[in-house]
This record gives sequence, C-alpha cells and structure tokens, in this order.
Amino acid sequence: MKKKLKKAVALKYDPLKSKAPKVTAKGKGVVADKIIQLAKEHGIPVKDDPDLVEVLSGLELEAEIPPSIYIVVAELLAFAYSMNGKKRPA
Repeated sequence: MKKKLKKAVALKYDPLKSKAPKVTAKGKGVVADKIIQLAKEHGIPVKDDPDLVEVLSGLELEAEIPPSIYIVVAELLAFAYSMNGKKRPA
C-alpha cells in the first residue's frame, strides 16, 4: 500500500483587500512540511483538517475560497484568532 503524502495549504485573509480568504501556498510532501514549519516559526496556528486541505489544494494559488466553504473556513479563522489571543477583524 502506497503511503499518502502529507498536504498543506496556507490561507491569507485581509478584509480590506478581498471579500474572502485566498490560497497563498500549497504543496505536498517536503513542500507541505516546509509550509507547516514556516507557519510554526512565525507563530501562525496550524490546524490538521485533511478534508479541508483536500478541498483547498484543488484551488489555484491566489484564488479566493469558494462560498461553499465559507463556514468551514470561518471556523478555521476563529480557531486561529483564539490561538493568537486576538479578536477577529471588524
């Protein structure tokens, strides 16, 4: 049985510049490990959600997330803000 490669996707959300979060990085294997490592080095929370990563990895870089996953990503952002001890942007 072939082992599945780890996947990672990074999102960025600036409510002043876009209406939805955008995919800023994605990769699998060594690239996924590097994305996760860089996030941790910069104090960016990392959430393990293979189903969400699968959906997000199908998007192009700099693409806004589709409305069909707004709720899931909103929960992810709430998680990130709570981990950082910050309030969500107004």
